[in-house]
Amino acid sequence: MTPSPPRFYGRRRGRPLREGQRHLAETLLPRLRIALPACGPLNPRALFPFPVRTVWLEIGFGGGEHLAAQAAGNPEIGFIGCEVFENGVARLTAAVARQGLVNVRVFAEDARLMLPSLPPASMGRVFILFPDPWPKQRHHKRRLIAPETLEHLAAILEDGGELRLATDDPGYLGWMLECVTGHAEFSWLARRPADWRDRPADWPPTRYEEKAVAAGRRPMFLRFARRPRI
Repeated sequence: MTPSPPRFYGRRRGRPLREGQRHLAETLLPRLRIALPACGPLNPRALFPFPVRTVWLEIGFGGGEHLAAQAAGNPEIGFIGCEVFENGVARLTAAVARQGLVNVRVFAEDARLMLPSLPPASMGRVFILFPDPWPKQRHHKRRLIAPETLEHLAAILEDGGELRLATDDPGYLGWMLECVTGHAEFSWLARRPADWRDRPADWPPTRYEEKAVAAGRRPMFLRFARRPRI
């Protein structure tokens, strides 16, 4: 029996796209969009028009600020961004066009649909920044950071590859730490409080982070390494 696809709870559309955004969605986005193979694994390195050193994945890229900045600063790396929110995809597509980025590809669906198609040890880094905390107890099962997701991430990360998480919700912070530090394949890279209180220099800010700070909420930044395979 084929397993049921994961249920998605977030928004898919917001305000109607502007004319320029609609034009890019019709012309540029089809060239960036990833289609999963009918059978067999997806070869992430083959998605790009040149040989890439490694591939980094951002799950739920929001408006795409972080992903575009990382892609611009690391032109030798291929980037895959996953986002279901149409307006966020449109903003990233506009950034790709504006900055002439050739190392970005987009999976405009729930990332959990793609994770099983990625080969083992095929990602050098994974970002999940400010995912919905689903703060109510009865909604905790909707949280993206969960044992099943971590199993997939441990499988696709290279040995020594990084998992980077961010949240401004104290409850979700505790949940993240409990889930990831309890997973045998990940080690927390923090050695002092500044390692999770201060955003690293190579970690561009996001629009959501700026909103959180403006609202008086303190973001936390977590870095985990994928332990070497035996």
